[in-house]
Amino acid sequence: MTATTTTTQPIRHRQRQGGPSLLGLGVVSLVLFLASLVISTAMAGRTYPSPFASASTILGYFRDHEGAVRAGAFLQFASGVPLLIYAATASARLRNLGIRAPGATIALAGGILSAGLLGLSALTSWTLSQPTVSSVDGVVRALHSLAFATGGPGFVVPFGLLIAGMAVPAAFGRLLPRGLWMAGLAVAVLAEVSTLSLVANGADFLLPIARFGGLGWMIGAGALLPTRRSASAAEATS
Repeated sequence: MTATTTTTQPIRHRQRQGGPSLLGLGVVSLVLFLASLVISTAMAGRTYPSPFASASTILGYFRDHEGAVRAGAFLQFASGVPLLIYAATASARLRNLGIRAPGATIALAGGILSAGLLGLSALTSWTLSQPTVSSVDGVVRALHSLAFATGGPGFVVPFGLLIAGMAVPAAFGRLLPRGLWMAGLAVAVLAEVSTLSLVANGADFLLPIARFGGLGWMIGAGALLPTRRSASAAEATS
């Protein structure tokens, strides 16, 4: 009897572990990304240019504000790390809560892709901060477009999958308040629709809405997603 008790207790303890704080990871990711925008804008005295801006505006920005570009790229790259940990933790927690639907896997895949593409965008911007690169017009335009594609729709679309992968199981499993999971679904839809920014210039306004709406939703979900199933949630997922 004693041997049986000592072997089952560690297993139960592991099952109850919730992993890192989702709330904390969400806040850190948001703060780092906001810092990348605020600090680079303050250093340059202007915002990061759109790929649809004039050639002179784009070339002048990268040639005159290399330090601002480098600082923004560093902080943006850093913001992807807690995002990746968030996705892995959320996926594991959903499984621990009894979710067996594909949502947990979709959330993990979306988190990996969005963090990876965000990092690629940041590294591309860092490359643009190098004097030997920013002095070549064609290279600047090409890398700037790549930075936008990977950090804009490339990031936002799989980021929407991360949110949907959490919101849908949370709805069926009664893991989050109705208003919160519905907001998550709305943000996820906007994120997928933002793909239009690749073919329509006017659709790029969807990108910041989905990005910041999604980061805010991550924080809310991280604060409210339980680490253990309630009786009603257990019935819903059984």
